[in-house]
Amino acid sequence: MIERSSLRRAIQQALDRSRVVVLVGPRQCGKTTLARSFVPPDSPNYFDLEDPVCLARLEEPLTALRDLRGLVVIDEIQRRKDLFPILRVLADRESLPTRFLILGSTSPDLLNQSSESLAGRVEIVSMGGFGLAEVGVGSLSRLWLRGGFPRSFLAQTEEDSLIWRKNFIQSFVERDLPQLGVRASALTMLRFWSMVAHYHGQTWNAAEPARSLGVTEPTIRRYLDLLDGTFMVRQLQPWHA
Repeated sequence: MIERSSLRRAIQQALDRSRVVVLVGPRQCGKTTLARSFVPPDSPNYFDLEDPVCLARLEEPLTALRDLRGLVVIDEIQRRKDLFPILRVLADRESLPTRFLILGSTSPDLLNQSSESLAGRVEIVSMGGFGLAEVGVGSLSRLWLRGGFPRSFLAQTEEDSLIWRKNFIQSFVERDLPQLGVRASALTMLRFWSMVAHYHGQTWNAAEPARSLGVTEPTIRRYLDLLDGTFMVRQLQPWHA
């Protein structure tokens, strides 16, 4: 277990300032573990929207949430975008009996929904995998090889870490991307992901991947934006007029 004290402190400061805090980051980066350090998963104030029991509790969301007190955690909120207007109503109560920590793994839709519905009430905290400050300089080589995803970094062997990463990528392209409206096959997206990896640290040119995959450049740009929006890649925009 690696203590993420600076990130936990940032979340607590955000909760002290704001009525609603959105914690965003890639899947499996540790958002849920961090949130459970604030509210335990067996608490009535914890909702995991991948859990059918929690979804059943939220069939009447206003009824389920309005009588709760203290901090309420809602995990994977991108699965229930209809909750944002209700959170706005609850966050506007004068007595402010409840604050909300909501977690999500897809950036564009989630941030648009939160900014539109919760303007002036929400603060966004971004997180990723482990950083060098958290694991220590002595673990630099391990971090470079395994990456910062906790289950990959903390795996018992290099083989276990590699298998976890392969399974994560396969699950991502077969399950998560189709849920975001990607109609390309998993094989196509895996090929595209490999192409993006070869461009790491270089100037991006959509023409070559488009030719290789037999699609248009706008389609390639959409694929790249989706990977960026799910925190799988980061695009550094050019610095010029």
